[in-house]
Amino acid sequence: MDGLDQIEANALGREGRGSLKELALFFLRLGTTAFGGPAAHIAIMEDELVRRRKWLTREKFLDLLGASSLIPGPSSSELAIHIGYLRAGWAGLVVGGICFILPAAILVAIIAWAYARFGHLPAVAGVLYGVKPVVIAVVLQALWGLGRTAIKSRALALAGVICVALSFWGTNALTILFGAGAILACFHAISKGIKERPSSGNGELILLSGNFRASLARFIPLAGAADAAALVPGLWAIFLVFLKIGSVVFGSGYVLLAFLRADLVARRAWVTDAQLVDAVAIGQVTPGPVFTTATFLGYLLRGPAGAVVATVGIFLPAFILVAASGPLIPFLRRSATAGAFLDGVNVASLALMAAVSYQLGRSAIVDTLTIALAAASAILLLRFRINSAWLVLGGALAGIAAQLVRGG
Repeated sequence: MDGLDQIEANALGREGRGSLKELALFFLRLGTTAFGGPAAHIAIMEDELVRRRKWLTREKFLDLLGASSLIPGPSSSELAIHIGYLRAGWAGLVVGGICFILPAAILVAIIAWAYARFGHLPAVAGVLYGVKPVVIAVVLQALWGLGRTAIKSRALALAGVICVALSFWGTNALTILFGAGAILACFHAISKGIKERPSSGNGELILLSGNFRASLARFIPLAGAADAAALVPGLWAIFLVFLKIGSVVFGSGYVLLAFLRADLVARRAWVTDAQLVDAVAIGQVTPGPVFTTATFLGYLLRGPAGAVVATVGIFLPAFILVAASGPLIPFLRRSATAGAFLDGVNVASLALMAAVSYQLGRSAIVDTLTIALAAASAILLLRFRINSAWLVLGGALAGIAAQLVRGG
C-alpha cells in the first residue's frame, strides 16, 4: 500500500499546467485513434499508462477498472475520467474525460452531417477489416499483464474461470461483477472468522437479466418519469432523454441499442429503425466511446445543437458518478473485506473482457491476412514493445489496401 499511496500522492502533487497538458494530449490522441470498443480502449490505456509511462500501477489500474464497471455509463470513458482524477485532481477528472470523448464526438458529428446530406454511410469496411485483428492482439496482451496482477490466489483464479463461463452462458454482466465481488468478500470474512451476515442490499438493484427484451420493457418505465413524449423534440427534451439513458445503461453497445430503440423509436418515433442501426454502427466503427452514437442521433434530430446536447446528456452522468465514487476507492482498499470485494470485481472485469475478446476474435480473424495481422501485432507488442497506436494505424492502412486490391 505504501508504494501505491506514494504514486497517488505524486500524481495529485503534479497537478498543474504541465500535468494537465500531458493528460490532455494523451487522451486527445487516444480518442482519435482508439478503435475497437471498450476492451480495446482499456487495453491501450494499460499499455500506454501502466507499462510505458508508469503513471499508475497495475493494481491501481485494476481498481479503477473495477470501479468503472460497477457504475452505469461507458466503462472506458469512466476509466479515462478516473485516471484523469488520479493524475491531476478535479481538473484532471474533467480534462481526461472531455479529451477522450471530444475527438470521437466531432468525427461522428461530421459523419452525421454527411449522412444527413447524402443519405448513406461512409465506407468503413476496409478500416474495420484491418483494425480488428490488431485490436485482438492488443487486448490479449493487456489481459495477460493485468491477469497476472489480478489473480493473487487460487480462489481468484477459480472465480475468473467461473465468470468466463457465466459470461458465455449469457449471464448479465452486472450480476457477474457484483456476484464475484460479494462471494469473494464473504469468503474473506468467513476465512477471518467474521460471523456477521452479508448485506442483502444488492437485492434492491434492478438488473437486466433473463429475456433481454422483457427485462428492458420492465426497466424503461421506471426510468422515464421525467420525459415528455413529442414527435418533434426540443433541445431540452433531447437532453433529458439522453441524460436518462446515460444514467441507467450498463453493458455493451448492444444494450445501448435496446435502450435507444425503446425511447427514440418505439416510444417517441423520433427516428426510424434504419437510422438507429446506422447510428449504432457509426458509434462502433469510429474511434473513441461507443456512446457517441448519441452525437449522431442528436444531429439527425436537431442539427449541431442537437448533437451537442445529446452528447452532453449521455456522458454527464459518467462524470458525476466518477466524481462521487472515485475518492472512495483508496478508502475501500484499506478495508480487507472491501478489498476482497474489489479483487473479485477486478477478476470478473477481466473475465468479461476475455469473453468479449473471444467473440470479437471469431468475427475479426477470418482469413490468412487477418491471421497474419493478429500474429504480427502480437509479436511486435510482446517482443519489440511497439506502441499499440501505431499498430492500429498500420492495421487500418492494411485493411484499406486489401479492400482496394479486391475492388480492383
